[in-house]
Amino acid sequence: MSRVGNAVIPVGDQVKVDVGSNNFVTVKGPKGELSVQVDPDLSIKLEDGVITVERPTEQKRHKAMHGLYRSLLNNMVLGVTDGFKKELEVIGVGFRAVMTNGVLELALGFSHPIYFLPPEGVNIDVDTKRGKSTFIIVEGADKQMVGQVAAKIRALRPPEPYKGKGVRYSDEYVRRKAGKTAAR
Repeated sequence: MSRVGNAVIPVGDQVKVDVGSNNFVTVKGPKGELSVQVDPDLSIKLEDGVITVERPTEQKRHKAMHGLYRSLLNNMVLGVTDGFKKELEVIGVGFRAVMTNGVLELALGFSHPIYFLPPEGVNIDVDTKRGKSTFIIVEGADKQMVGQVAAKIRALRPPEPYKGKGVRYSDEYVRRKAGKTAAR
């Protein structure tokens, strides 16, 4: 029995859900519009402001698809109402991040600046008012896209284990290594 797949998805007043032919689901809300093609074996029902996903059999494949598409639909509803957010922290002497004309400009210790153009539907903001480090805030309605953009920015300069310099998630813990000791 799938615990994730059997849970219902409450739809708020601001959200409009359209289940089209061939299980093409579109969700519209104040933060945007998202759509997904759901497996045709599954049935999606929208009744009384609640979405339910049902599977035809107890096959392993149907069980897997049941939980997957229920989670995807739930993330779509949450994304168009509240949105998703990831915070990254830039730590290091001379490391900085600046938004200019919709492009993220990063100075991460290389001989050149790195320019990152966010994809459609993802907003990037830079906050320098919190302490010594710079924070990059990635926001959007699509949870997968927000996570992917944050991972790409982090991959430009991942935190190193000796001084902790680099780009990390704000809630990430970086294990530190001891440096070399002087020979006597």
